[in-house]
Amino acid sequence: MRLNINGKERVVNDVDESTPLLWVLRDSLGLVGTKYGCGIAQCGACTVHLNGIPVRSCSVPAVAAVGQMVTTIEGLAGSDGQLHALQSAWIEHDVAQCGYCQAGQLMSAAALLKQTPNPTDADIDSAMSGNLCRCGTYPRIRKAIHAAAKQAHE
Repeated sequence: MRLNINGKERVVNDVDESTPLLWVLRDSLGLVGTKYGCGIAQCGACTVHLNGIPVRSCSVPAVAAVGQMVTTIEGLAGSDGQLHALQSAWIEHDVAQCGYCQAGQLMSAAALLKQTPNPTDADIDSAMSGNLCRCGTYPRIRKAIHAAAKQAHE
């Protein structure tokens, strides 16, 4: 299979087409930023972008990504290494505690800001409702999203 991952073509051999994209990313390509949480697309830890749309990679067969553009947390920062505004805001607002869910949180937030550059609290709550955080950092996540949106407008 040929996959476009973070702007680079990657070839994956000896993987069954029904293998979830999550496991191809982690096990075959060594991109371990995308996390396994629940395995049933309910927690959001495995969120990646497929053509800019957030998807749960644990429930997307790898073959469905052929010919598509996949962006993982490793591809969120600029090619020059500059952090995405959300990544900077996450640090500034000390969002992460255990950090396990944060890659999925960031990917969902990035899709939100792309679609809604100046989101309301309701927009954020709606877009982020499928991403669970056991540490309960939701108020800091909301603040960081607002800060990143403000930074993008400056």
